[in-house]
Amino acid sequence: MSEPHGILRIWVYLSETPLLWLTATLVAFVIGDAISARLGRHPLANPVVIAAGLLIALLTATGTAYGDYFAGAQFVHFLLGPATVALAVPLWHNRTAVRRNLVPMCVALVAGSLTAIVSAVTIAWAFGAPAPVLASLAPKSTTAPIAMALTESIGGIPALAAVLVVLTGILGSVIVTPLMNALKITDYAARGFAVGVASHGIGTARAFQVSEEAGTFAGIAMGLNGALTALVFLLAPLFF
Repeated sequence: MSEPHGILRIWVYLSETPLLWLTATLVAFVIGDAISARLGRHPLANPVVIAAGLLIALLTATGTAYGDYFAGAQFVHFLLGPATVALAVPLWHNRTAVRRNLVPMCVALVAGSLTAIVSAVTIAWAFGAPAPVLASLAPKSTTAPIAMALTESIGGIPALAAVLVVLTGILGSVIVTPLMNALKITDYAARGFAVGVASHGIGTARAFQVSEEAGTFAGIAMGLNGALTALVFLLAPLFF
């Protein structure tokens, strides 16, 4: 068999280096963000959705397995931790508003978190979904690492949980602005907290695009919802 030539040879070389998929991930997001900005940050032009679509097309076209892709792009995954911690900066800047809304936040957190769990599991159960799928659905409104760990602890499918988390985040980030406008909810603290509880990090990123105040409350909601969901999973066996 002859040696690959030209562009094919370059591709074969690059595909063996971890930096290829890290670079591809960053370039895809830059393109997605540019398209989103060009379209006036329209809710349907979500940069995460666009970037994911570009990467899926590239992986499919090149026949690259997800494991090979993640081996190079895992540095971005590692940065999820520092990025989450960095949410403390806008939280500190808006600490007065946070203290003022503490009681409503607690009520909304409990209501939103339990609704997210119960509604998803109940609807799936009504359609005859098996137990592992129900277990994978329950933590869909938390961040992916938390959802995968919780799912595994109750006999679910961590990979499926990760997919459901991403889909939940994308759906929430797309519909939050038109939904809140339709409901005539103008308080950015309330809007941000709602999307943070329902749609974790992807929703929080969308909230920051709209308003720093909305992003701050979304970040708070994301963190608190992860903790509360873990507590619910811990206590649930005591009652059922």
